[in-house]
Amino acid sequence: MSRETPAGRFRGDHPASSLEFAYAGIPTFLKADHRDVEDIADYNAGVVGVPYDSAVSNRPGARYGPRAVREASGWWDYLSGYKGGLTNMRTGEDVDFGALSVADCGDVPVFPMDQKTTAESITAHVATVAERAFPVLIGGDHYCTFPAFRGFAEGAGHDDVGLVQIDAHTDTVSESPIFGREFHGSSTALMADSPYGDLENVSQVAIRGYESPAFFEFAEETGLNLFAMPEIEERGLDAVIRDAIAAAAEGTDAVYVTFDIDSVDPSVAPGTGTPEPAGLSASQALTAMEVLGGHDAVGAVDLMEVAPDYDPAGNTSRLAANLLVAFLERKFAV
Repeated sequence: MSRETPAGRFRGDHPASSLEFAYAGIPTFLKADHRDVEDIADYNAGVVGVPYDSAVSNRPGARYGPRAVREASGWWDYLSGYKGGLTNMRTGEDVDFGALSVADCGDVPVFPMDQKTTAESITAHVATVAERAFPVLIGGDHYCTFPAFRGFAEGAGHDDVGLVQIDAHTDTVSESPIFGREFHGSSTALMADSPYGDLENVSQVAIRGYESPAFFEFAEETGLNLFAMPEIEERGLDAVIRDAIAAAAEGTDAVYVTFDIDSVDPSVAPGTGTPEPAGLSASQALTAMEVLGGHDAVGAVDLMEVAPDYDPAGNTSRLAANLLVAFLERKFAV
């Protein structure tokens, strides 16, 4: 009489043994292999999470974003697994997910009461990824983009890096009397002031709400490439995003893409700390990531400010995961 255990009976010899439901198993991004950041040279992309939101100026909660986005991403692994690849019904393209090799390197060590050490940790980890693979960062508040941008430049050996920032807010505050010089409202200013960036190679898309007095004059004087929501509504997102990437890439070694989920209208993505009405639709957001993922100049991407507790239905996390999937499939799998 066989004494094989029930678990053994399904270990490799059952038709469903290689399939795993989206809600089962260890929630790495796209159910990817979990690897140390120094062991990803054979992968297309290395994913790191940054569960940090101690630099926010409004509602906290983005520290829970990396886990929520990872959990949501399991749906695409499940679909591609049992169908042996997928047809993207938005683009009409067949997606070979077998050609997309992703390693999930876990979360960057963060120190909630020590912003300086946290920033150094982010820079070091992203630099290590950038030496070996395409960096994908899941935040976390938008301050984290600044040390990640710096780490990408240092790890990849770039002198000049452009930035495409899809966001409701410009994050160009040089100093706040309340929050100081380094918080999530100053990340773009910090990147532009770093040795690797300049406002002339920063393109900001979907900006709305309120900014400092005479902000349009500031943009013109500094060369900032500003594409506010009225321009998107007038010209269409596709045309705007192509102009944005062209401006960020001109004269630079590579482009870093940062996507703040609050760029999307809060009726679609309410799970964020500083929502602004009249933002991008889900379709527009996906178009942006599809276009950017297909551009050769783009060398790194992040998805920031998902605060899942403000969206009990989980729509924000699912959209965030879909945005990264759309980007990566265009970059590596079509």
